Formats: sequence, structure tokens, C-alpha cells
Amino acid sequence: MVLARIGLVGSLLLSASSVGAQRADPVTSDGRPVPVAPAVVARGPRGVTLRATRIATPLRIDGRLDEAVYEQVQPIVEFEQQEPHEGQPVSESTQAWLLYDDRFVYVACRCWDAHPERMVANDMRRDSTNLRQNDNFGIELDTFHDKRNGFLFYVTPVGGMFDGLTTDERTLNGDWNTVWDAKVTRTDKGWFAEIAIPFKSLRYRPGPAQEWGVTIRRTIRAKNEYAYTTPMKPQWGVIAMFRTSAAATLVGLEVPPSGKNLEIKPSAIARLTTDRVATPPLSNDTTADVGLDVKYGITKSLTADLTYNTDFAQVEADEVQVNLTRFNLQFPEKRDFFLEGQGTFVFGTTGLGGPPTPGSSAAGGANDAPTIFYSRRIGLSGARALPIIAGGRVSGRQGAWSLGALNIASDADPTVKAARTDFTVLRLRRDILRRSAIGAIVTNRSVSTVAPGANTLAGVDANFAFFQNVYLSGYVTASRTQGRTRDPLAYRGNFNYSADRYGFQVDRTVVGPDFNPEVGFLTRQNFRRSFAAGRFSPRPRNNRVIRKYSYEGSFNYETDNTNRLQSREAQADVRIELQNSDVFHLEGFRNYELLTASLTLATGVKVPAGGYEFSHARAAWAPGQQHRLSGTVAFDAGQFYDGTKETFTVNARYGISRQLGVEPNISLNWIARGGTSAVVKATGARTTFTVTPRMFVAALVQFASATNTLSTNFRFRWEYQPGSELFLVYTDGHDTLAANGVPALQNRGVVVKVNRLLRF
Repeated sequence: MVLARIGLVGSLLLSASSVGAQRADPVTSDGRPVPVAPAVVARGPRGVTLRATRIATPLRIDGRLDEAVYEQVQPIVEFEQQEPHEGQPVSESTQAWLLYDDRFVYVACRCWDAHPERMVANDMRRDSTNLRQNDNFGIELDTFHDKRNGFLFYVTPVGGMFDGLTTDERTLNGDWNTVWDAKVTRTDKGWFAEIAIPFKSLRYRPGPAQEWGVTIRRTIRAKNEYAYTTPMKPQWGVIAMFRTSAAATLVGLEVPPSGKNLEIKPSAIARLTTDRVATPPLSNDTTADVGLDVKYGITKSLTADLTYNTDFAQVEADEVQVNLTRFNLQFPEKRDFFLEGQGTFVFGTTGLGGPPTPGSSAAGGANDAPTIFYSRRIGLSGARALPIIAGGRVSGRQGAWSLGALNIASDADPTVKAARTDFTVLRLRRDILRRSAIGAIVTNRSVSTVAPGANTLAGVDANFAFFQNVYLSGYVTASRTQGRTRDPLAYRGNFNYSADRYGFQVDRTVVGPDFNPEVGFLTRQNFRRSFAAGRFSPRPRNNRVIRKYSYEGSFNYETDNTNRLQSREAQADVRIELQNSDVFHLEGFRNYELLTASLTLATGVKVPAGGYEFSHARAAWAPGQQHRLSGTVAFDAGQFYDGTKETFTVNARYGISRQLGVEPNISLNWIARGGTSAVVKATGARTTFTVTPRMFVAALVQFASATNTLSTNFRFRWEYQPGSELFLVYTDGHDTLAANGVPALQNRGVVVKVNRLLRF
């Protein structure tokens, strides 16, 4: 009897355990439920999981979505708003599919729209910065599932394509390009798109079965609406797309085995040059050359890039800027080779979200922290290009480690007294905790520009992200240059609290008298900077016009290393964001600037050395992208040193059609001091006609009164097959103060360049 009862109890326990085993649902590595076919979405307390579906027949990428697979596989329809109504379903029905075969990852969407005539799609040029302000559908793939970095792709209703790399959930390298394809169709009920991303274009961990992070977003620009497949906080703003820690987990993928992972891109270039200010002058000088770029996947996550006889003649000219300060201007990098690995080499504090650093005052920058690696130091001397002999780069990830190693050799140029120079950068970073990292960097320039011998820099940095809104970061660096040993250190610490309603930031930066980063950029030397900013951003309820107010204040205080005051700025800002994405700004500034030497603002207008205290105000309007005119228009007026200054600026785009757009860039400065006045102007306009998303013609015409130059840069680019390009570039420069009143030609050039991508 007892044995029978024991047997009965044992049977019951066994049955219970069997039932428990049958009820145990599969979960991902981060504890999220796995969708069981035919379901493609599963939600649990730890987050969302999406399932990719393998298909036997490759998709025909035409944007029609008429294959049978779209009826056989369930669509993803659970999109919820980040803005304007957090957590509410997307206002327009949206369907998405994640599919794959042995070669491609496919992403498809049906974006229904009750009012398709309201869709904002006024640019179709690939990688145009305007595309992010159009209606779009995008995906970010965290292929290492490290919840920090990702590959970003999106398309617009007129076929515009954008790809980029995101780093540490907050830095976007929009100039990264890879091979992929997308097609779009439009109807009277909305728009449909298909995207095909080759596995060869991605980097991921070894092994066939993969778990990735995935974020899918639809942007409805007419409503200023962002909707995601996972919940996103409003305070993350438009860069919520980069928040891979909040992404869904993608399961069901089986990646193909690694191939040779080899890309070879030979190029040929022909050039016709006239330069009347060179020594000796050139007239219709013809040259031709060849170059080679090679990319090799050492592993699926570590890539080597080699370049030989590199020429960047196809790169667009820099936009002219007005500089009424005593500091150097920093221009953005535009060369593809340096842009591709940019995120790996970022050192120190990056954009952390939260309270934006107030705009620079007229007399100085609100953020003078050193840039430790500034790639424009390589192959450029001022605006003059130096010959690149050869170079290489290794970058990627290995487990929790990120690695970047770069070496480039530039040739001598007697015209600007540049010596043959090797540039070396080594970057190592280790992920720690959930979203934090520590790292180190070493840079070396074989020939210093200010002393005999080389210039070397070494530093360590740390970036900590706590909760969802708290960031703490900092770095310490030291340079070594012969004869410069007087405190060659620089360090920085930054704290940032960034919530939707409140924000607070403090920053401390110190740069020693002999700190000399010759592979970096330094706005000013020998200073100590203390900065604090606060923000209050309420959202009015049930307001159909205004979405958000922001009240901000900041204080910037800079001295030299003997505590002598150099610059001080107090700033207050009121910002009103409308529901249609228009933004109005009103800012007030109170400044102090110490000039240790006289400062020439314009011909006949010179400010003597001394200390100056002055105030000015700025009003700005930034119309949303749904308007034909978008961008920023601003007017700044008030005191300027011991005189006055009024500044009118326009940085905008006027969309004539989805193919044709004009982007004016205007800065007019009326300066008056002691009965003397002058107008300092920098005006320009870029006109772009896009034939197809992979073919465009652009003309940039600019005038700068500071140098009395009128310049033109004309570019034709045709990506005749994915990754292979043809360029035709025309540039010229004229002196507008010629003796006969007619602008005199200074230089002119015509370049034809073609390359061909071979993938193995």
C-alpha cells in the first residue's frame, strides 16, 4: 500500500514535470520569447522578438511586393509611436517583412497612407542628408548583438537610399557606403518598398545560427511621426533609431559560410589643370594616373583596407565660412576612405544627447575640446591636396574588443613646404557593463610641423552609460614634441543627464600650454574650460499647434592655465517645436573676450588688444521638411567687442521638385566700429539635379569677401552598378578684385575618374 502510494506520487511528479517541460517556451539568449511559426513577432516582459523567414527563391527587387511569399508569410504590423503620441499605434497602417536566402537579407514594407498627396518626398539623391527629413522606412541591424552598434539602411517614397554606421548608440557615420539595392513603387493608397542587403556587405560573428538586434521604423513626415516595432522614448529624439539596446531580437537567421571576403576596386583618372598662381604657373596641363583600393575580410568581423596612389579629386569642395574669431575653423571630412572607418577611431566624449551645446557665440566657440584624431591632417595642407602614396587600415571587432589601426604615407610637396610624412593611429576599446566602454589611443606623425623629429600622442578614455539617461565620460591624453615639455597634457570630464522633460550637463576641459596633437585638431591652446547647461522641456497637453517648449540656460567660463580669464559666455534660449516640426528659437548672449593681440575683422576694421564685454541676441526659424523651403533662417544683432554687428544667415534647401533642389548658404555680417563699417560676406548655393537615386549632377557656386574669391565646383556622379562609379568634376576659382573689374581666373581643373568594384 505504501509502495503503491509512493508510486502514485512519483507518477504525479513525473507527469507534472513532463507538463512543465511541454509548456516551457523557447527563449532567446537575452530571455525574450521566440515566435513560433507561423508567427513572426513575440512580445514579453524583456522585449520584442522578430523572426526572419528563409525563402527558397530570391526576390525580384522591383518594389511591387507581388510575389506569393507576401501572402504566405505573416507581416509585422505592430508599430507604435515614439512621437507624437508615445505608445499609441502607428496612425497609418504599416506592414513589414524580414526574409532571407543564401545571399541576401530582404526587408519589405507596405506603407499605407490615407492622404498620399501629403507625403514628403522632395529629394531622391543617394545619401542626401535631406532624406532623413522625408517620409522613410528604415532598418538598423545590430549584427554582433552587442546592443551598441549597427548598420542603418532606409528608403523614401521616391526611391532615395541612405546607408550608414552607428556607434555607441549615438554617433552616425552617414558617409559609410556599401553594396545594396532597393526599389519603391507608389500608388494612390501609399507606397511599397523592397530592400536587398547582401550578407557580404555586413559584418557579424562566426557561426551559421545567428541572433541579431533589429530596429524597424516608419517616418510620416507630414505628421512629424516616428513609429517603431519596439517601444522608444520621446527623449531619445530622432536618434532613437540608434538605440540598439532597445532593439528587438532577430531570430531564425542562418548566415552563409564565409567566402573569400575580398573586394578589389581599381580606378583610373585623367586631369586637365590650369593654375596661374602656382610656381611655376600651369596652363592646360594634362596628367593621367591609376589607383587601387583593396578590402579583405580577415574574419567576418575584422576587415583590412589597403589603398595605393589614392586620389580624392571627386570630393566636393568645402563650403566657405565666415570666421570673425581668433580661432581656426574645423571643416568636415568628405573623403570616402577616411569616412568609412570613422566611428572606430572616435576618441573621448562624443554626442551624448540631452541638452544641446549652445550655438557658438560670435566671438568664440562654446566647445573648444580637442579633437584627438582629425583625419583631414592626412593628405591636406590647408586647402591644398598632398599626394597619398599608400596606406592601410584594419578595423572591426573581436568579442568585446574594438580595434582600429591606420597608417597612411603622404608625399612631399615643395609648393607648401610639406615633407613626406607617415601618419599612424592605433585605437583599442573594450566594452564593459551593458552600454559602457574604456579605451586607449596612440597617434604619431613622423615629421612634426613645429619642431624637429616626430609628434606622438597617447591617451585613455572612458564612456559610461547608466540607466537610459545618464552619461559620464572623460579622457586623459599627453603629447610628445621635441622642445615642448611644459605640461603637454589635456583631459576632459563630462556628465550629462538627458530626459525628455529635464536635462543637465557639466563639462570640464583642460589643455596644457605645450599640448600639441598634430594628428588632431585644437581650436585654442593653453586653457581651462568649465561649462554647465540646464534644460526644462514641458509638453503641453492637447495642443494641436505646439508639441514642446524648451527653456535652456548655459554658462561657459574659460581661463588660461594661470587662471587669467580668456572667454566667458552666459546664454539663455527659448525653443518652441510645433506639431508640424517647425522650430522657433530666441537666444540671448552675454560675452567677455580677451584679445591678447589685435584682431582684424575686415579691411579697415581692426579691434585692438584688450578685454571686451558685450551682449547680443539671436532669433531663428527652422521650417520643417514638408515645406518647399526648409532649413534654418536666423538673424543675430547686438554689440560686438567695442562695436556692433548684425548677422543674417540662411542654411536651407528649396525643393523645386523631387529631382531638383537649391541649397543656399548665406552669411551676411554688417560690422561697425568707431565710425568705420564693413560687410563680410560668404554666400553660396548648391544646385542638385538627381536623374536617378544613383546618378546626380551638382553645382556649388560660392563667393567669399574675406578672400575676394568666386569659385565653382561642378560634379557628375553615376553609380553605374552597385559600388562602381564614374565621376566628372569641374572646378575653378576667380579673383574678384582684378584690375579691369572682370574676375580674373586663378585656377581651373577638369577631372574624369572611373572605378570598378570586383567582389569575390
